[in-house]
Amino acid sequence: MTETTETTQTATTPQTAPTTGATQATESPTQDGPLLRVRGLVRHFPITKGLLKRRAGAVQAVDGIDFDVLPGETLGVVGESGCGKSTMGRLITRLDEPTGGTIEFAGRDITHLSPGRLRPLRRDVQMIFQDPYGSLNPRHTIGGIVSTPFRLQGIEPEGGVKKEVQRLLELVGLSPEHYNRYPHEFSGGQRQRIGIARALALKPRLGGADEPVSALDVSIQAQVVNLMDDLQEELGLTYVIIAHDLSVIRHVSDRIAVMYLGKIVELADRASLYASPRHPYTKALLSAVPVPDPRRRTERDRILLKGDVPSPIDPPSGCRFRTRCWKATGECATTEPPLVELRTGHRVACHHPEGEGTDPGHEGTNPKGDGPNSSTMTEISAGVAATDQ
Repeated sequence: MTETTETTQTATTPQTAPTTGATQATESPTQDGPLLRVRGLVRHFPITKGLLKRRAGAVQAVDGIDFDVLPGETLGVVGESGCGKSTMGRLITRLDEPTGGTIEFAGRDITHLSPGRLRPLRRDVQMIFQDPYGSLNPRHTIGGIVSTPFRLQGIEPEGGVKKEVQRLLELVGLSPEHYNRYPHEFSGGQRQRIGIARALALKPRLGGADEPVSALDVSIQAQVVNLMDDLQEELGLTYVIIAHDLSVIRHVSDRIAVMYLGKIVELADRASLYASPRHPYTKALLSAVPVPDPRRRTERDRILLKGDVPSPIDPPSGCRFRTRCWKATGECATTEPPLVELRTGHRVACHHPEGEGTDPGHEGTNPKGDGPNSSTMTEISAGVAATDQ
């Protein structure tokens, strides 16, 4: 790994001369609305063929998503592998260039800012990467890694860089004596703490976390998740956390967005989503959560989705989940369902949401017998709660 890699993973842009002053803040308009506002966000990766690199198609990784993130809250993003979660995370932190749509941070449009104009934004928006092994340069000491943001931003903290880095190490549960050690001398959980310290160095307002605990043991996952919670309370951070583990997302999130094939299919607060999921895909995800109680495990119904996830190069027309959905109709094949608010704070993109338009005696039940009823979802939520403890 080279110096270039280290610079990239600290989410900084080394064009233009750095500014000075440890307390200088990013220039942005003051506002009382969302800290982050995303509208119609699109990212298509072109597919080229031949010597002339002619465009033959595109991978529709993210294809028109809308959401807001309020100051001080945690938005969790879940979905299957390949649904566009990580791409969305890189877009909102401006580590990747959007194909379309808008991204507003603190009331300012940052969608297509140049590298030079992005530099001051990097102080307010940082990223915690998935791989605690690959995100740290093995040739640099921990002190050098955590101090990189100060060097690239031209900031001299009060008391000096070394003192501030040692304070950050203590903040994330490491010893100041680790300053001169190298990444290979630490465990996975400790390396992730180092990554968190680096992300917090410039006191950001928004922290993106892409699978921050997926590469760690279960016991270490709990430590890192609790650390992030404590730092949020202490520093007033706002998080967008991307994860596969529904129990982790339930523990850390205020609101949850469920993604499928580049689209947000359901967005709701934590309690509402787990107690009463309205999109069939969300129900299928929750039914796959392991339940530690053997009695509940045998009583509940598991939804087994048919077929494979369609290719993002050529997604299905209309609703993208229709090829695997037991409630699909002709309307689902011709009309794409908008993300609409069914009740306060609960938005769903489905023509036939759960709990509506079903027979009263079979509400929320798959007519083929492989979908859960409302009592089953209560058991699933209870099972997820048990795994958090």
